[in-house]
Amino acid sequence: MNLFDILNSRKELEKLESETLKEDFWKDSKKSSKVLSQIKKLKSKCNDFKEIKAEIENLEELTELVNLEPDEELAKEIIKNTKKLEKDAEKLELASLLSEKYDGNNAIVTIHPGAGGTESQDWAQMLYRMYARWANKNNYELKELDYLDGEEAGLKSVTFEVIGDNAYGYLKSEKGVHRLVRISPFDSGGRRHTSFASVEVLPEITDDIEININPDDLRIDTYRASGAGGQHINKTSSAVRITHIPTNIVVSCQSERSQIQNRETAMRMLKSRLLDLKEQEHKEKIEDLQGEQKDIAWGSQIRSYVFCPYTMVKDHRTNYEVGNVEAVMDGEINDFIESYLKYNIKNKEN
Repeated sequence: MNLFDILNSRKELEKLESETLKEDFWKDSKKSSKVLSQIKKLKSKCNDFKEIKAEIENLEELTELVNLEPDEELAKEIIKNTKKLEKDAEKLELASLLSEKYDGNNAIVTIHPGAGGTESQDWAQMLYRMYARWANKNNYELKELDYLDGEEAGLKSVTFEVIGDNAYGYLKSEKGVHRLVRISPFDSGGRRHTSFASVEVLPEITDDIEININPDDLRIDTYRASGAGGQHINKTSSAVRITHIPTNIVVSCQSERSQIQNRETAMRMLKSRLLDLKEQEHKEKIEDLQGEQKDIAWGSQIRSYVFCPYTMVKDHRTNYEVGNVEAVMDGEINDFIESYLKYNIKNKEN
């Protein structure tokens, strides 16, 4: 992050804080809520920059001290804190790449396996685990909204919410088809298989965004909820499935304790999908409504994960690749996210 960017953030913060002092500020609750949310994010950004700047100055002073009076323990401490500082600075730099309208929102993610039965269903489960690990490592909360077990292994579909600042801004890079190449654990002949799964990422709609839905356009069904592996089975029909008849969009939620809560969450999911359609309505072809995601098959993948005959993960949009596929599957995807965000900005400038 450059100084110019942080100065702009401070100016914007001062402007928004002055708005809160106006007499009519609290009259419009939606607008005031949006302004307060922006203030919170800008304050966090400015404070992070201030802390990093202070730590740099502290490390410079300690380094000068060690140069004058060598101290092995202090030198080790400087190295340790410098590595931490590098990570904090990288995180702040990554956040500075987020400038689109909904980047600051929570993310709603849906994973669907492609053709191939057990193979692709297991791959979808592996991706779900990867994002869960990423969320945990980056201090995000992951909330499962809907889950459908695979026939023998893996999953048929899963929808989950990643909660925290800039969740959508980061995870939008994951939208598309993901390809796996490996020796199948389900093939007794030990042959190599290629599997596909699609990842859909939408921003969660906040209260200040108006999406009008006609109740007559909805079909609402209830059913008994069951979690992954048949866990958490309810005796009552608390799970909710909502179909938006004009667009044939279907959303489901079974994570909450009551039918009312599941319905509210499902409605938020529906609004996110309808907003996505609205944002993409200038597109001419219906398949373009899924962004870069097309058929869940060959030629449409955004990223390949190869376990055999060599190990590699490659993003086909940015050409960024790494050899440590196990680390990636364990949630280490920040470098892929950063390369995509830089690629995205560069494309817009061109």
